[in-house]
Amino acid sequence: MRLADLLNPNAVRTPLVSTDKQTAINELVDAIASCGGCSDSEAVKRAVWERESQRSTGIGEGLAIPHGKCAAVNDLALGIGKPAMPMEFGSIDKKPVQLIVLLISKPEKKDEHIQALGKISKIMSSPQFRHLAYAATTPAELYDLFMRADS
Repeated sequence: MRLADLLNPNAVRTPLVSTDKQTAINELVDAIASCGGCSDSEAVKRAVWERESQRSTGIGEGLAIPHGKCAAVNDLALGIGKPAMPMEFGSIDKKPVQLIVLLISKPEKKDEHIQALGKISKIMSSPQFRHLAYAATTPAELYDLFMRADS
């Protein structure tokens, strides 16, 4: 599995317009929907928010990986957003997030969903990659960074 197959360049937003967790998730779902990644963005937003309500996906080191499964998703899809300012996300290390990587999938794509989460985590585990991602100033720069890391 390659993240390049899941990420449309038009689903990368930097900076995000949103200034809080829920609207950031909504903004990224809308970005994915505008690229044809889902047929019902409201249903996807509810699924992601339901998952987020169980436990924050702010995993620390400035990263959040909100995710959800919904029948309205066409396949697996990613949206990536960089807040204009670090954003409170309820992260486990109590620090604000600097990058949000949203993953959505169909409920029956359980294995692929887990593989994609693992791939995102592996790429983001590099302090050097995180530094470059957090410093990116344009959607194209952020998209290219992820594409190079996934090759």
